[in-house]
Amino acid sequence: MIRLPSIRKKLVAVVMATTLAALVVSVGLVIGYDLRSYHRTLINDLSTQAELVGHMTSAALSFDDARLAGENLALLRTRPMVDAAAIYDDRGRLFASYAAEGAGTVFPARAESAGARVEGDHLVVFRPVVENGETVGTVWLRAENRLLARTLDYLAIAFGVTLLAMAIAYLLMRRLGSIITAPIVAITEIAHDVVATRDYSRRAPRISNDEAAELVDSFNAMLSEIESRTRELEDSNAVIAREAQERSRAQQEVMRLNEQLEHRVDERTLQLALANAELANAIDEARTANQAKSAFLSSMSHELRTPLNAILGFAQILTSEALPTSDAQKKEFASHILKSGRHLLTLINEILDLAKVESGTIPLSMEPVALGEILEECRTMIAPLAAGRGIRVLFPEQVGAVLLADRTRLKQVLLNLLSNAVKYNREAGAVVLDCAAAGPGRLRIAVQDTGMGLRPDQLDSLFQPFNRLGQEAGAQEGTGIGLVVTRRLVELMGGSIHVSSSPGVGSVFAIELGTTAPLVGPNAAEDGVAVAWSERAAGAPHLVLYVEDNPANLRLVEEIVRFRPDLRLVSANNGPDGLALARERRPDIILMDINLPGMSGYEVLAELRRDVQTAAIPAIALSANAMASDIERGMAAGFFRYLTKPVDIDKFNEAIDGTLAQLAAGKGQET
Repeated sequence: MIRLPSIRKKLVAVVMATTLAALVVSVGLVIGYDLRSYHRTLINDLSTQAELVGHMTSAALSFDDARLAGENLALLRTRPMVDAAAIYDDRGRLFASYAAEGAGTVFPARAESAGARVEGDHLVVFRPVVENGETVGTVWLRAENRLLARTLDYLAIAFGVTLLAMAIAYLLMRRLGSIITAPIVAITEIAHDVVATRDYSRRAPRISNDEAAELVDSFNAMLSEIESRTRELEDSNAVIAREAQERSRAQQEVMRLNEQLEHRVDERTLQLALANAELANAIDEARTANQAKSAFLSSMSHELRTPLNAILGFAQILTSEALPTSDAQKKEFASHILKSGRHLLTLINEILDLAKVESGTIPLSMEPVALGEILEECRTMIAPLAAGRGIRVLFPEQVGAVLLADRTRLKQVLLNLLSNAVKYNREAGAVVLDCAAAGPGRLRIAVQDTGMGLRPDQLDSLFQPFNRLGQEAGAQEGTGIGLVVTRRLVELMGGSIHVSSSPGVGSVFAIELGTTAPLVGPNAAEDGVAVAWSERAAGAPHLVLYVEDNPANLRLVEEIVRFRPDLRLVSANNGPDGLALARERRPDIILMDINLPGMSGYEVLAELRRDVQTAAIPAIALSANAMASDIERGMAAGFFRYLTKPVDIDKFNEAIDGTLAQLAAGKGQET
């Protein structure tokens, strides 16, 4: 068993620690006060000396008498602490100087503003020389700064005083400690004997008249009470009766507890039923979440395949020896590939950012960031997107704030808010970015748009994953997870994000952070129709109608058809125009995108089948909805073939040829 330190040793330790703390505080305050007074006195003395020298040399400066100024400076030899001095004229040039014997110094090249500073083990003072209210020069003095030596002397004295005081305190406590601890030691010995012998008649001696004596009296009284209680227990027969009564009460208590237990079982049964109901709700919520994820995967399949369609399609044309292209076409196709690749990278980065945010592994590098530079970069990047829709984007002219943030993530946050403001704005609308203080050390950056705004129920679910601001799939590009990532990034950078919106007026997205100090593709259609330039050598070419709202995808199919003289292409960029062209031109084949604005490809197909003039025209689906369920749905809806994006040119030509062959076979049978 480990023996703990005695009370006497603890008392000595407490007194020694208290004494040491008092000495350290008192001596430290005295030394600090004296050193501070010494430093101030030295500065005041040196400043006074500098002003006196300046007064003495003002005439020499006025008459450009450097010799007289030097003689005045030489008088400083009577001040041993001053080892160097210099006079500068009103232009800040060295006019006269003095250095004590053996001082050896390099004088400042030019005069500085008035003040005092410490340079190594010297104190340097600059004071202006004023004559008749005008500054005619500057005095520079350098003196020894004995603050360090004085500090060391004081520390040595303090160390000696502390040792002496601690020794005296230790001796006194060794001498006087037994007076305090003797009664306690006596009680301890008696207590050990009582525990060992069970003799409660023993009493501790009373050897003082203080609190220790009261402790002895209380201890003796306790022993007397224990002795009396023991005797009563041994002599009384009433204890047996009380025990019987206690057993009876215990049996009654058991019966009462049994009743309570039955009641608790009923309560727990009810709680279990409620828990089962909650479990069923949780299962429904999980099923809903799985459906949301399935919808997200389907949406991602479409969003990712749309740019891939342009990338792989144009790449196939560029790399195919059977499809020769001019330099201008190669440049245009490469531009489409680059634009689609950037869009694809943006989608992938958003998905990866969401995964990192949800797993808590997204890295941040917090540093001072100049907001003006970030805003200028954002202005440059958002301008083409805004110009494409005729939207004015207004930024503050000058922003000097410096934020404590991750530069890359801050730029990502602002670009997401700005792109949303442009994307969901009305045509020829406006986007305004504003910066304002939001409190001490906080800055508010607000992005306001003139879009359709959001309803309160949309605001409640705005920051949920896969939410696309109430937009239907295909209406806008994107994943619907940008705002989720944006809010999490702002929170990780120590900030917050707020949204306010008025339906029909617009929305304001604002973030608060701490401070420290597209290329427009060529117009491939005129009046919603594009006509191919090739004609079949023998007979008229087959007419193909392509209903597609994406210019890059339309351009790709145009280039594929251009190499086939047996085909002629017309196009429409929406469902109603496609229906009108089909009824007017009676094409041989219709190529149909599914996610069309306003009217889906399925709705267009249903209208074609209801019209006797167009019911027999074979329609081929050409869509980025590439899930197995999407293909099954398309074939069940009545599409002749279902092609998925990105377009495989060989499969595209095979589908066209197969459809034409079947049409020819049908006409032959009719003949």
